[in-house]
Amino acid sequence: MYEPEVTVITPTSNIVENDQADDFTLLVNLLDRQTYPYVEHLVMDNASKDGTEVLLKEYKNGGFLSFYSEPDRGKFDAMNKGILRAKGKYISFLSCDDFYHDITAISDIVNVMEEEEADFCFFPSYCCHPDGYVFQFVPAMLNAFQVAPCPRQAMFFKKSVLTEIGCFDEKFKLLADYDLVLRLLLMGYKGVLFDGNVVTCKLGEQAAKRVTQVEAECNHIFYKNYKPMYPLSNEQL
Repeated sequence: MYEPEVTVITPTSNIVENDQADDFTLLVNLLDRQTYPYVEHLVMDNASKDGTEVLLKEYKNGGFLSFYSEPDRGKFDAMNKGILRAKGKYISFLSCDDFYHDITAISDIVNVMEEEEADFCFFPSYCCHPDGYVFQFVPAMLNAFQVAPCPRQAMFFKKSVLTEIGCFDEKFKLLADYDLVLRLLLMGYKGVLFDGNVVTCKLGEQAAKRVTQVEAECNHIFYKNYKPMYPLSNEQL
């Protein structure tokens, strides 16, 4: 039976200096335990100078991952570079402190996407809030026209679809993933719900700290995506 390859893309930047090495080790080890046989773990490192590259070389030599170390303009630039280099038919995105807590996660999601011929898949997740508590984020795709429907870590995408829509719009430094999901929906791509909680991820601390920038980016995203369809005032935005 045909089993397509999956690429998991992880952007990194000075994970040793930022005390994220243990979290990254957990991510790598749990990916290695996935029951699905065709998983490429592609790490895009921001030319770290703190020992991160040494750690990545150890994992590469052990056959756990492949990586590129070069300067980037932020995580969305790094993920776009990863999309271009990915070998998989399907792509997911995990930060260095996220992980799949279910070892059958990738296999189950690929099966659903293949059966439904879906362009993207979304599913529940456990989210670690910057304030220290954990909650279950149940996706609400019908709310996507007003708020982010789920974390990007709780989604899989066809690589061909990501390249068709131009990947992440890097002018959004905090919410480019929300803009991408909105474009998928407005352009009529087919999404499918996988009703299983398989991933644990951390909500972005930068977004929590930069409320004004988040609001400004939201307004810009709404303007960019809705203005061609209907004239919107600043108040409505």
